Amino acid sequence: MSKKAKILWTTDNKETSLHMVCLYAHNAILKGWMDEVEVLVWGASQRLIAEDAEVRAKVEAMIKDGVKVVACLKCADTMDITAPLQTCGIDVHYTGELLSSWINSGETVISV
Repeated sequence: MSKKAKILWTTDNKETSLHMVCLYAHNAILKGWMDEVEVLVWGASQRLIAEDAEVRAKVEAMIKDGVKVVACLKCADTMDITAPLQTCGIDVHYTGELLSSWINSGETVISV
């Protein structure tokens, strides 16, 4: 059975973003704690990534190392930050159905 981590990242708190979301998601892949890590970036966290170079660099490194990062297109379009998110390598699309499938799967979803 594959070990999967699903993280819903909504906070724009930089310290929490760097020292929980990015740190755990990246290490879970690098250290083999999980086979798959998927991060859903929604709301205020998207602006943080788009506007903060340090956070953006961490996200780009996570993606390079195999963490799947997805962002909500509706939020990104509303905040006019779709292009900067895509430039980071984030898959930007409508995510309501994705989050619903996570919830309905019965798997644990970490929400930060």
